[in-house]
Amino acid sequence: MSTASHSAAEESLNLKRILRERQKARRADALAKLGSGVNEGLVRCGMALLGDRPTGIVSGYYPMDGEIWPLPLMAALRAKGHSLALPVMQGKAEPLLFRAWAPGDPLIPGVWGIRQPAPDRSVVLPDILLVPLLAFDTHGYRLGYGGGYYDRTLRHLRTLKPILAIGLGLDELEVDAVPHLDYDERLDWVLTPSGARQRPDT
Repeated sequence: MSTASHSAAEESLNLKRILRERQKARRADALAKLGSGVNEGLVRCGMALLGDRPTGIVSGYYPMDGEIWPLPLMAALRAKGHSLALPVMQGKAEPLLFRAWAPGDPLIPGVWGIRQPAPDRSVVLPDILLVPLLAFDTHGYRLGYGGGYYDRTLRHLRTLKPILAIGLGLDELEVDAVPHLDYDERLDWVLTPSGARQRPDT
């Protein structure tokens, strides 16, 4: 990597760190104001987007503190015939693994205490991924927590099969531009309580 490229990468990472802290506070404020309307809106708009698609495997995530809850939308999709999965961390530099899951199935604590399916659950390849985020822009870039897990995962899955990557967000989390580098994978859609937004070039 050239000196100029290294400097640009460092600047992008620094901008991400600054934006990440700002967006955490913004998300907390918005969730407190919106209350139960968040889940209601996500289910309504999510079903409008996905409810009539051919059934497949939908991976969500078990939310950490402060994250938007995908579970009501996942339950609604399951009622329409979709199968569900949850991600499992394999290692710091590895893509996520996905195991089959259904509401009521036992979960065990994984990395950082995140709840995940037990090792005896089947490994699956999702068709649709519901992805957490802290910020998004109109070009499909998202800001996560900085571990790169979803970037590695989306890149890996896209070499195996067509998938649909949908970020779950709030209108308040949209920014003009998310700082990004060459390895950042873009979302196909962003779903908020007010509607679904498709990346223009998909």
